[in-house]
Amino acid sequence: MLAKGDPKVIRAWTFYDWANSVYPLVISSAIFPIFYEAVTVQANGGDNVVVLGTQFKNTEFFSYVVALSYLIVAFSSPILSGIADFSGSKKRFLQFFCYTGALSCIGLSFFNTSHLGYSMLALLFASVGYWGSLVFYNAYLPEIAAPEDQDKVSARGFGMGYLGSSLLLITVLVLMKSQLLPAMGLKQLSARGSFILVGVWWILFAQFTFRRLPNRDEDKEKRSGNAMTQGFKELKKVFAEIMKLKQLRRFLGSYFMYNMGVQTVMIMAVPFATKAIEWENEGAKTTSLIISILLIQFLGILGAFLMSRLSKKIGNLKIIGGVLFFWVAICVCVWKFVYTPMHFYIVAACVGLVMGGIQAMSRSTYSKMLPETEDHASFFSFFDVSEKIGLAIGTTSFGLIEGLTGGIRNSVLSIIVTFVIGFLLLLRVPKSENVR
Repeated sequence: MLAKGDPKVIRAWTFYDWANSVYPLVISSAIFPIFYEAVTVQANGGDNVVVLGTQFKNTEFFSYVVALSYLIVAFSSPILSGIADFSGSKKRFLQFFCYTGALSCIGLSFFNTSHLGYSMLALLFASVGYWGSLVFYNAYLPEIAAPEDQDKVSARGFGMGYLGSSLLLITVLVLMKSQLLPAMGLKQLSARGSFILVGVWWILFAQFTFRRLPNRDEDKEKRSGNAMTQGFKELKKVFAEIMKLKQLRRFLGSYFMYNMGVQTVMIMAVPFATKAIEWENEGAKTTSLIISILLIQFLGILGAFLMSRLSKKIGNLKIIGGVLFFWVAICVCVWKFVYTPMHFYIVAACVGLVMGGIQAMSRSTYSKMLPETEDHASFFSFFDVSEKIGLAIGTTSFGLIEGLTGGIRNSVLSIIVTFVIGFLLLLRVPKSENVR
């Protein structure tokens, strides 16, 4: 059994956040969306793209590809987590998805607008790798930390992720803008080169995690039987337990709704800003977007640790409820008032304060609600299914509303609805000794 509270194990676990968070920052939020917008507009003379004979807005098609990746993870992770719990191979699944995601990021360096559908497959599998690995990564949290420490450890993981990914993004920007590489006789770093750096960073730093976290079959007797069959049995057993646990069941419903909004903001913020904000010129737009994203990252570290501390005094559910109220206010302001770069900076600062906090608190709150069990991967797969199906609906709705109305600003209304419903459902979650 893993010893709870072992600082070396906790440090190794948080390093995976450091390793993989470069994907959501560089690929999902910063460099790739700007690169994708630029190359598709240049190739097509506007923001329309044609894939398999069908015309889409470029950001609309982007949102559909990402949504498909969420559905793939949502439908596969419960089955795979059941197999992982039965066979004791959680770390091996974590490694598989890690390498799939990282190598796909490297594959984005071959992006070609002449074969847009095939090129976006690399984005699809990078997203599957990132989100699929989180199921098995998150499942370690209740094994390595006692309930009273899970808020702090979860926040520490997100803090490491925000810091590590920000450092890589800053490094990428320096190498893209400076003459350092040309002075050494090398080509200046391009956006395509940054995708390679993301994959290499992800694989390299994940080794610190893989070296310390054991597979469960290393410290418990292996079970006999067919892994696939037994995996389905594990899944069925865990689902039955969740249905009996009112607190867990209701929290998943609330999380499904409000996280739909949180993650849609993360994925679609840059595409929204490129179209809805009145930028002075293309150079100013790119620079301002990167600064805004870094602002979100660094304030996200502060927000995660701040809410972790407040949760001990106020309680997890009250913290999440208050943050959701703040999210609604942010989205209303974005929809109605945000048109200039300064407005966007202010919104980015507000988003940063609540982004890291709500993610860290949601993970630790769910972990605290779990019963005594060894099937952590299966339990977290349902957490993941709630997240991914919500994400698929959120990003699809965002793109669909833009496609139907012709304006990306109208898509913000769908995000407001998810936060309001999530808040109302959170009010129905019963309190307990661990979660109040």
